[in-house]
Amino acid sequence: MGVVILLTMAVGVGLMLTRRLPTAFALVLLAVVIAFLAGAPLTGKNSVLDTVLQEGAPTLAATMIAIILGSWLGKLLDETGIAGTLVRKIVEFGGDRPTVVALGVLGVSALVGTVTGSAPAAMLAGIIGIPAMIAVGVPKVTAAGTVLMGIAVGIPFELPVWQFFSTALELPVSTVRDFMVKLFPFALVAALAYVLVETRRRGTEHAWSLTAMDRTRRTELGDAPWYALLAPAVPLVLALGFEVAIIPSLLAGVLYALVTTTRPGEWNKRLLRTLYGGFEVAAPPIALFVAIGILLTAVKLPGAVDALEPLVKAVSPQNSVLFVLVFTLLVPLCLYRGPLNVFGLGAGIAGVLIATGIYPAAVVLGLTTSYNQVLGVADPTSTQTVWSAQYAGVTPQQVMARTLPYVWAVALGGLCVTAATHF
Repeated sequence: MGVVILLTMAVGVGLMLTRRLPTAFALVLLAVVIAFLAGAPLTGKNSVLDTVLQEGAPTLAATMIAIILGSWLGKLLDETGIAGTLVRKIVEFGGDRPTVVALGVLGVSALVGTVTGSAPAAMLAGIIGIPAMIAVGVPKVTAAGTVLMGIAVGIPFELPVWQFFSTALELPVSTVRDFMVKLFPFALVAALAYVLVETRRRGTEHAWSLTAMDRTRRTELGDAPWYALLAPAVPLVLALGFEVAIIPSLLAGVLYALVTTTRPGEWNKRLLRTLYGGFEVAAPPIALFVAIGILLTAVKLPGAVDALEPLVKAVSPQNSVLFVLVFTLLVPLCLYRGPLNVFGLGAGIAGVLIATGIYPAAVVLGLTTSYNQVLGVADPTSTQTVWSAQYAGVTPQQVMARTLPYVWAVALGGLCVTAATHF
């Protein structure tokens, strides 16, 4: 039966790769089929309806709330002009020096990436940042990749991501935080190397003028006050520096961004408007997290664990060197909605590894977060990669080819830390 379940998973990957079904729908369908194959009854204990669907759907509820709050803060950063001001100040400081401008946009992207991920983060940093880089001679592919590499620097400190891994892997937030802190230097060094190498190796290409666009945007929003520019860092300082819980930290960021940019008489309207806008941004990931929760519950059913344990154990390396080597070579399987994409079938595989006792949850954390650094930048099907590439006037595949070596090295670093710590 374990072989049949694995074949079913392979079919699920095919449905997602060919876009026959949206990822969330495919994961729910896959979860129901796995539950039936594992011998789960329709109702009752460890059943399809009462356990997999009813209990599985809200499994990642805390993550969904964190996603909503992060999206809310992201909308505030956009509407109040905080994100745009950060980018403009960097551009003004960099002048006509391509590398300096790119490094500045990288820094802003990293800061925004700690607040919200995916396309919203790319848009906040890239709407002004990408044309600014191209205007001073940064090649188009390099400009798109710079925004994505910057977001990847922020991912280790993205609080909704902390909440996701904490809930999905049943680990304390402090354990997730500690590993993310260790992963951050690899992401930072890779991003800096990308900008320094690619801007110099590719030369300069002047192809886009930012002047008119920047002036219009400045007129519409104005520059946010200097102290308001600290808003993206508020949740991070509270969660990382003072160990405040994730949801209160994000709420503090929302309130800080509001109070420092908005007159008291306009607070209600702006709060409601940006909250509703945040819901629109958060809807796709929330749907995905509902599906992931359902899949995680299905693969943890006793019948599924018993069927999969011998198969998974037979192919899972237990030696530290083999662990690093094998999973480094498998990095491409997290691309194109592949089987190791943690926001897809990879979440189910992670659940299997933990439920069967193959690896401790902390090892699976190191594995999945390392892969997350890759798919967040180089996956041509991810929304932030598609948006950044199209906005810069190149293809997502071009961006993947240029960024993949750098984020692959980040994954290698994360896997080495995991092996050194837990084997």
